[in-house]
Amino acid sequence: MERAAAVERVERLVETVERERMPVPVREIWVYGDVALGLDPVERLDVYLTKDLLLGGDRESDLDGEFGVEGIGSTVSAEWAREFPEHVRANDNGYAAPEKCLAAQLTGRDEPIHLEVCNASFEDNVTQRLRGAMASGAYRQILDPRGVCLWIDGVRSEEAFRKLDESAFAFPVLSEALAMIGMNEGEADEAAAAVRSYRHAQRGRSVRGDVV
Repeated sequence: MERAAAVERVERLVETVERERMPVPVREIWVYGDVALGLDPVERLDVYLTKDLLLGGDRESDLDGEFGVEGIGSTVSAEWAREFPEHVRANDNGYAAPEKCLAAQLTGRDEPIHLEVCNASFEDNVTQRLRGAMASGAYRQILDPRGVCLWIDGVRSEEAFRKLDESAFAFPVLSEALAMIGMNEGEADEAAAAVRSYRHAQRGRSVRGDVV
């Protein structure tokens, strides 16, 4: 999508989180990758959401039966499920999946948007995922560290949106960014290639949930 359209799309996503009930509490919204780098056009729009666990909920078995999934009221909000039944999604085990529910509510099926959802902040998860990838060699799991925080605890950063709109953020290439946070040069080059390969293989809407 054209850069201006990508930035506008992010603004609408933030407005949706501000305006509508969410399946779980959302604490942070970041963008990373193409849109943060100032590229035009933006091949994929990469968005990171920090969510909180649902606290104080009561599991409602009658709603489990109604939606055909378990975990309504404990994994995702029962009030949200009643308001947005069309967005209820489950994982392979038949349990309500917060990351899939968020993706269904916030993005269209065919939009070139990737949503990362985790209980940890973007910066903490970048570090955790890097350590895990370095230990296992699973470089495709690395999270691109070149991110911009747009919204946190209900407060929107107008300055971040302004800079995003003006392509004013300056970031190094991915391999250099990975080297800056702990990888050696050769490993960083290999990891950057794996991250790009994973990203280019995605089509339409995609979502990945993570727990740290």
